Amino acid sequence: MTTISLPSRSGPSGPVRARRIGARVLVGGLLALYGVISVYPFLWMVSAAFKDQVEVIRSGHLIPDHPTFQTLADTWNQLHFFSYFLNSLSVTLLTVVLTLVVYASAGYAFAVLDFPGRGALQKLFVALLFVPGVTVMLPIVLLENKLGILGTHMGLVLPFVNGGAPLSVLLMTGAFSAVPKELRESARVDGANEFRIFTRIYLPLTRPALITVALITAIPTWNEYLLTRVSLNDESTFTLPLGLQTLASQNVPHYNNLMAGALIVVIPVTALFLCLQRYFVNGLVGAVKG
Repeated sequence: MTTISLPSRSGPSGPVRARRIGARVLVGGLLALYGVISVYPFLWMVSAAFKDQVEVIRSGHLIPDHPTFQTLADTWNQLHFFSYFLNSLSVTLLTVVLTLVVYASAGYAFAVLDFPGRGALQKLFVALLFVPGVTVMLPIVLLENKLGILGTHMGLVLPFVNGGAPLSVLLMTGAFSAVPKELRESARVDGANEFRIFTRIYLPLTRPALITVALITAIPTWNEYLLTRVSLNDESTFTLPLGLQTLASQNVPHYNNLMAGALIVVIPVTALFLCLQRYFVNGLVGAVKG
């Protein structure tokens, strides 16, 4: 009776395994170094926000010798940051709401409905991803001037909503395409109209994608500087990035106040992302699968 020897399934040899481990250690070390270099400026900003002006200039320590909340309090109360904060909040919230309403509807139409020119129009939205925003800055300003909304918050909201169209449509179309079509057909049999199907079935099932679109809209809107600098001249309408710029343009800039202002700008969007990052990842994965 002949015996058949099966091929050995032993792992890689010692030298090969050593090279793989060495490569992983090298890559991990490089990523750790990159992480430290990337995070250090942020840590220095946080540190300087809890120092006085003298300590910021004279001390290079990352941990404050005499930490104080007075810098944050002065920046918030004396430099109009509360009004800037409210302006940024109103612009960001209105932009997010309009973006979700408009592009969730557009994504549903592209993914579910059948109408002439659907494919070409969807490709046009995707192609707009490759158009640099700065190239349309001048036409936007001229158009807003003719419409009489230049220098107003609505003059910021409308371009922000328009600028978020390509990526928002792409994500929402992918998310709606992943919803089983049988659910829509069953709802139509039960007598539900298109609006009810959209609001009662598709929107709840694509909540991670909606949150993802809200995040990728809110964060750039909150941090936008270029269009706000071009559009707004009245200090009462300034958003947080412009308020931060007024600190930097002082004759004798106080770096502790400047870093405190930067921290005030960063904290809301950072906290928002940390709270919703699980939905953000799920929304991206669902849109890609769709």
